[in-house]
Amino acid sequence: MKNTKVLFVCMGNICRSPTAEGVFRHIVEQEGLSHAITTDSAGTHAYHVGEPPDRRAQSTAVSRGLDISDLRARRVHGNDFDEFDYVIAMDSDNHAILMSESPANLQDRIYMFLDFAADLNVRDVPDPYYGGQQGFEKVFDMVEAASRGLLDDIKQKADL
Repeated sequence: MKNTKVLFVCMGNICRSPTAEGVFRHIVEQEGLSHAITTDSAGTHAYHVGEPPDRRAQSTAVSRGLDISDLRARRVHGNDFDEFDYVIAMDSDNHAILMSESPANLQDRIYMFLDFAADLNVRDVPDPYYGGQQGFEKVFDMVEAASRGLLDDIKQKADL
């Protein structure tokens, strides 16, 4: 069976995308699918390469029973578009950047994360970096909803 690879992408890879990776990784583990689904996260910009997730993202994750302290920021690489089955943008700005950097024949792998949570009626996960703790809580809730929808999509397509 082919391993499905998922890459979550935001701007700096210290708030939204590592939160998404951590939440999705946890849900995949709970479903017993770690053998079939691999996760990673990256940023469209190299502002924070090598850094751990923002302390507020980490504390929000810990308060919800998750540890994302093992994650480190990296920038999206050209080979990511070929390597990953799902390249998940956190917002429309990063989606546009991914589309412009991706080979045309691989653009069908680029998704908007909140499209997997249509009931939220928004498409962009807001960047909580310049706000308070409540922004990180809101992002976590949105990410959790979209993660469940994404997993359902993967399970359906990969027949898991």
